[in-house]
Amino acid sequence: MKKIIFIVCDGMGDLLEKELGDNTPLQAASTPNMDRLAKKGISGIVHVLGKGVRPNSDEAHLTLFGYDLKKDYPGRGPIEAAGLGIKLKHGDVAIRANLATIDKQLRVKDRRAGRIEDTLPFTKELDGIKINNVKFLVKSGTGYRVVIVMRGRGLSDKISNSDVHYVTEEKVIEDWLDHKVNTIKPLNNSKEAKFTADALQKFLEKSHEILEKNPLNGKREQYGKLRANYFLTRGPGYYKKLKSFKERYNLRACCIAGAGLYKGLGAISGMDLIYVQGATGLPDTNVKAKIEAAKKQIAKYDFVFVHIKPTDIYGENGDCNGKKDFIEKIDKAIDNLEKANAVVVITADHSTPCSHKDHSADPVPILISGSNIKPDRVERFNEIDCKKGSLGQLNGSEVMRKVIEIANK
Repeated sequence: MKKIIFIVCDGMGDLLEKELGDNTPLQAASTPNMDRLAKKGISGIVHVLGKGVRPNSDEAHLTLFGYDLKKDYPGRGPIEAAGLGIKLKHGDVAIRANLATIDKQLRVKDRRAGRIEDTLPFTKELDGIKINNVKFLVKSGTGYRVVIVMRGRGLSDKISNSDVHYVTEEKVIEDWLDHKVNTIKPLNNSKEAKFTADALQKFLEKSHEILEKNPLNGKREQYGKLRANYFLTRGPGYYKKLKSFKERYNLRACCIAGAGLYKGLGAISGMDLIYVQGATGLPDTNVKAKIEAAKKQIAKYDFVFVHIKPTDIYGENGDCNGKKDFIEKIDKAIDNLEKANAVVVITADHSTPCSHKDHSADPVPILISGSNIKPDRVERFNEIDCKKGSLGQLNGSEVMRKVIEIANK
């Protein structure tokens, strides 16, 4: 069986942009290396969670890896916790959060506090707070992201989100600006859910008071930056052990990623986490170093997962030129990937159209390239050309089976 390098360019899919001559950022970008791989391989498009379904990144990746969300999905919080190296205990409830900006009336002004890049100066004094005999572990993630772990007896993950952007993980509120933060509520009538919701709500109120007094917020305002003064929470869940890649596919797998969520996805899938200097999960991430690490690790592992985040960030910022330029940066990094002598897969977990500044249900392109593959007629890797590829239209749950089938030929 051929080894596999599986590259996911987060949010790379997009829609036509007038600013780019009615092209998508991927179409408008100069991508000779991706195009060469497309010419040597087969292409198609992927409806990651099914046609018309808007994916979240965690659900999308697990689906692309071949997991069944109904049986295997632990919730976003435990995945983020795993990515930060937090060892969850039985009964812990883990929750993801954004460090955000609210006003005195508790209305949300910015869900990411101006995309704050380091939350540690704000989270360190909150870590370890106890409320109602529940200990709160508060750990900083990538950029504005934070993980909150509730540790104590009688907890439940059946609680609502405080994040105004999400009524549930599935239902998204587009016009969230100036909405008051959501009060945490139990999602069923159990005493555990009621107890957990009450404890978390008290923690959010207490942490807001402490964050407001943090002297760094005064300094941020002096420099015209937004205050970082509230946690918008979502995605509560329990720890759940998944079948590893070794158990599922008999593949030794590793993960190369910068952001905590994607390290967490690798960790709960039984992948070894490979540290790469300069892999930040932000626009300054060292893409070339990630690809070089993948070529090195493929000698040891059967499956190397490489996650590249900034295409999604540029999409959420509505910066189509920045997204195009970063795609070109990715393309330059993979200039001699064929030398790895592996099946190369390049795709995305979802589309993040710059015109939407958010994820969408639009399908994403995929290419599978390698020396043992009879190529189709696709000559350019993008959302439009890949529709003509021999892979046709796939659901995300079919991708791993197809890749392994090709690698086994």
